[in-house]
Amino acid sequence: MSSTDGAGEQLAFIRETVRKAKPRAARGVELADRLPVARVLVDKGVLSLDQFFDYAVPAAMADEARPGVRVRVRFGGRVGASGRREGGALHDGFVVERRETSDYAGPLAPLARVLSSEQVLTPELLRLCRAVADRYAGSLADVLQLAIPPRHAGAEGEPSPRPLPPPSVPEPGGWARYPHGPAFLSSLAAGHAPRAVWTALPGPGWPEEIARAVAATLASGRGALVVLPDGRSVARVDEALTALLGSGRHAVLAADAGPQERYRRWLAVSRGSVQAAIGTRAAMFAPVRRLGLVVVWSDGDSSHSDLNAPYPHVREVALLRAAEEGAGALIGGVATTVEAAQLVRSGWARPLAAERETVRALAPRVRTVTDLDQARDAAAQAARLPSVAWETAREALTRGPVLIQVPRRGYVPSLACGRCRTPARCRACGGPLQAGGADAPLECAWCGTAETDWHCVECGSFKLRAQVVGARRTAEELGRAFPRVPVRTSGRESVLASVPDAPALVISTPGAEPVAEGAGYAAALLLDGWALLGRPDLRAGEEALRRWLTAAALVRPVGEGGAVVVVAEPTARAVQALVRWDPAGHAGVELDEREQLRFPPVSRMASVTGSAAAVADLLGLLRLPEGADVLGPVPVPAVGGKGEETERALIRVAPGQGAALAAALKAGQIARMALRTGDPVRIRIDPVDIG
Repeated sequence: MSSTDGAGEQLAFIRETVRKAKPRAARGVELADRLPVARVLVDKGVLSLDQFFDYAVPAAMADEARPGVRVRVRFGGRVGASGRREGGALHDGFVVERRETSDYAGPLAPLARVLSSEQVLTPELLRLCRAVADRYAGSLADVLQLAIPPRHAGAEGEPSPRPLPPPSVPEPGGWARYPHGPAFLSSLAAGHAPRAVWTALPGPGWPEEIARAVAATLASGRGALVVLPDGRSVARVDEALTALLGSGRHAVLAADAGPQERYRRWLAVSRGSVQAAIGTRAAMFAPVRRLGLVVVWSDGDSSHSDLNAPYPHVREVALLRAAEEGAGALIGGVATTVEAAQLVRSGWARPLAAERETVRALAPRVRTVTDLDQARDAAAQAARLPSVAWETAREALTRGPVLIQVPRRGYVPSLACGRCRTPARCRACGGPLQAGGADAPLECAWCGTAETDWHCVECGSFKLRAQVVGARRTAEELGRAFPRVPVRTSGRESVLASVPDAPALVISTPGAEPVAEGAGYAAALLLDGWALLGRPDLRAGEEALRRWLTAAALVRPVGEGGAVVVVAEPTARAVQALVRWDPAGHAGVELDEREQLRFPPVSRMASVTGSAAAVADLLGLLRLPEGADVLGPVPVPAVGGKGEETERALIRVAPGQGAALAAALKAGQIARMALRTGDPVRIRIDPVDIG
């Protein structure tokens, strides 16, 4: 053996000895005898710090500092000559692992405190959050803030109820209306993991059908998770589950329960006291044990896209959970998204739909009319309704309530010159002027500045006309046209859950439609369809159809006189799909076009938004996968019209390169932070809106 070889072996021996040496802590701190190192995820959502850090476990905390518990640690600062860590602030964190050794050769800072003995970060939840962070180019700490609710000591101190035994297998119920519905339930009850894209029939039956799917899963001894777009949907499924299974088998994870009560329910799920969880967006991370089924209702609703970094979408998290935990999946709604159609086409899921004869029997009759069809009746003209819509509403009011969907809230949210049609703009910031009421002064929708002396900058006219009429103005006009009929409104300010089964006009913005008690609405009028179809967005047609179907599904079947009138161009693809009640067919055609254009979901895409300099800076640092396309940058208006104008670039990659795209974007952001260059840039993987 040469002396060089001997020196190399000796160096390797020394390194291995150092690596296996018992870790050192600050002076005066006695370490735990066993597993004295705690690997901690520090709650700092900074991409450059998206890693675990080692801390010494004091002997006094040896039993409490278990994997999954919350701790407080000192982060930052430096180790002084005395061996103590100087400076640095205290931060919350989670213990993810206990180890004998540390990869760090220097002295380790000790854990400052174990906040709770509750193991809230399970290995399954940690793997899911890591997968979500990697998919969306975000940090694990940011995802955990979405996944684990804030701690409430009082709730942790209360015992959770004992879990109930599995229920019996439910009867098919409403699933018998679908050719493969009973087989889907049987597969869940047998412990299998079927995956389906469910095109739900119109009418009030879908909450009860979700409840039966959950009951079949619980009967197999596994858990279930249901995520819905809003609190009203959650309440309907909660009622259906309670009616079918009784209380004590599911927990409702909704924000309106209050922080402490929601955490108490979350703990019941985490501890295995209840086998099923239902809720809105945040429930997508609920730690259901032995997950057997995940349900996403109305996956095209924008509420399913989280507003906080890294902006995960409920549907994608559900698919990750189904794949990771071997669970079944049910992606359902009265409409079908292009992403759901892609799941069927790829073979990942199977379609679950009723026969055409059943659909035609349960759907209302749909008629089309354009704004050019002017009514001859003076009252109809005053209500801005075409004659067909006017006559439909008048006849339907003799039998029950009538739903009227208006795309915009407010009174008159958009105004223009009455002579030359030039949009009315604020002189202070250039934002659109709006009217808040019949006698209210004009004001800017962006900055709120009142305008008392407007005149057109193009022609000098002082006359104004409404470009878009909002829900409150529509309610006012219809109230005059139908003087003896009650008028109710449902929108952002006040959303109604339900209305009585009595003649009334119900004016609603999309997504706020209340359920009509009893048989449902006698008719529905879908006004100003051009406002939905004319949006400059790739998903405009899909979104318009989803909103129309959601409203029309609340109307009585054609056999009971149910009628829908949509005021839009009859030849538009979305309008024809509504008339035929064929959401799956519409999604298939949209998917074909996306394939030709190489747009999502056929490809993977990310949006990069920020100042022009910041976007250019990030794009210059990226090492994108081979074949990636950069579309733009192009200017986009600032949110609310305030602040500097921003730019957005779209980055598109081929299927299978999504992980590489996310990794490149994350590395680019870290490089910008290290260089401390420029303004912040917002990154969104698979953006919901593609203008």
